Amino acid sequence: MNQKYNLAVVGATGAVGSEIIQILEQIEFPINNLYLLASSKSKGKKIEFKEKEIIVEDLDEFDFSKAQISLFSPG
Repeated sequence: MNQKYNLAVVGATGAVGSEIIQILEQIEFPINNLYLLASSKSKGKKIEFKEKEIIVEDLDEFDFSKAQISLFSPG
């Protein structure tokens, strides 16, 4: 059984966050749900991941109990 993880990326709209997202896609990391988080000014932006658009959520409003793994790259 291949386990998939709920993963949060903090700073998803920044340069490092964008690179993390690209690497996760390239290595085909087993992701169930991907939460892209950033400051409120980036809330609502759309980022493509595996041919799907994911809407960036506000970091201050996110419930981290939803994520098994969190990667942080805030500006």
